[in-house]
Amino acid sequence: MFVDSHCHLDRLDLSARNNQLQSVIDAATEKNVSRMLCVAIDMQTLPGMLEKVNRFDNVYASAGVHPLHVSDGVPDVATLLGYAAEPKVIALGETGLDYYYQKDTVTQQRESFVNHLQASAQSRLPVIVHTRDARDDTISILRQHVDTAVGGVLHCFTENWEMARQAMDLNFMISFSGIITFRNAAELREVVRQVPMENLLIETDSPYLAPVPYRGKPNEPQYVVEVAQCVADIKGLRIEEVAEITSNNFDRLFSKAVSG
Repeated sequence: MFVDSHCHLDRLDLSARNNQLQSVIDAATEKNVSRMLCVAIDMQTLPGMLEKVNRFDNVYASAGVHPLHVSDGVPDVATLLGYAAEPKVIALGETGLDYYYQKDTVTQQRESFVNHLQASAQSRLPVIVHTRDARDDTISILRQHVDTAVGGVLHCFTENWEMARQAMDLNFMISFSGIITFRNAAELREVVRQVPMENLLIETDSPYLAPVPYRGKPNEPQYVVEVAQCVADIKGLRIEEVAEITSNNFDRLFSKAVSG
């Protein structure tokens, strides 16, 4: 069984599925994708996202504010802790730093990132980190504020091996998306080769970044199987091994999914 460790089910265009999220879940189940983590990007849509997720036993949620949404407000630690107590919430984020798309909110991004890390330490929930064009600052803030006993994940990883290594030293997993199937992603596939399987997760980041052969189409959790196959090809493993190891990694990191 596969786990999609990062998707945005509330962002899917369901018009081709009679506006039924159940249809997306069923399609994933048919591909042996047994569980999904639906990741929050802002506080405004989080209540509605949780309402949708609560309908499905095999879908979990996170709570947090994406760095590109901090202009709408930086969440305080108390607010994050309140959501961390929700039964379905097994992680905080996605948070982090994005200097590629938005440099004018750097101060707010850093404040929000630190708040998520503090809430992570207090709630014992791992943090989901988005990072783009901010390698040094991301690692620096993690070193200062992360509780390494809790850890987290660098999701949709597109950075270099050195950043992956530094993150793993802080008890972070590295999650790869459909980007690794793209023709121009040879350098990233080399990072996949270097990351130990015990530190690796797979994701879709749907509805974005559909893997080959679905590139250019809306992404869905069912397509995490293509990501797993690419990892298997790179590592010289059977896809069943990738499914088992990454599922175990998910349970180890997001332990509330098992205990809760």
